[in-house]
Amino acid sequence: MMCTALFRSLPALLSACLLASCASPPPPKDLSYVALLESPDGTVGKVVVKGSKGEQIIDQARYGALLDGSAAPAAVDELTLQRDFADARAARPELPVHYILYFETGGAQLTPESQALLPRIVDAASKRSSVDVSITGHSDTVGKAEVNEALSLKRAQVVAELIKAQGLKVDQVSVESHGERNLLIPTPDETPEPRNRRVEITIR
Repeated sequence: MMCTALFRSLPALLSACLLASCASPPPPKDLSYVALLESPDGTVGKVVVKGSKGEQIIDQARYGALLDGSAAPAAVDELTLQRDFADARAARPELPVHYILYFETGGAQLTPESQALLPRIVDAASKRSSVDVSITGHSDTVGKAEVNEALSLKRAQVVAELIKAQGLKVDQVSVESHGERNLLIPTPDETPEPRNRRVEITIR
């Protein structure tokens, strides 16, 4: 259960069931424990440790508590965390990254600023061992909804081809259109809002 929590949620929950895979096992006096790490954005959650000898709450980053709940949480230094949980920390999946590209009005031509972002997107994806990319096209509210739906799909398809042309090799690419739905900036109908003429890219 603890191992599953490690891979599914942040902040990372590092548990004793991972100690067996450590390069250098802890000395015998070290007991099994749980440690709490900060999330990549710096926030810190909370872990409740319930054991045969009590219950402890860890709510500070880099604090740990024995799995049996017998002692209050205490600070764990970086060397100890690295020794005990190096493999577990290395195995955490990378968080998705998001990009937004904007378009000139009425077509599928990227703005110069968005065109300049393409190499950065390809570089970010190339650093991952396994890459899934989702590309979603959007429009503003000028024109008929069905026309904007088709235009948004064309924008997404154009971006997919552009990043492939720059050398991006991916395991899976999904391309879809949201048209006028899911506006980034809510506007009345027939409003030429530049920030709604966009493609959103998520790299996992």
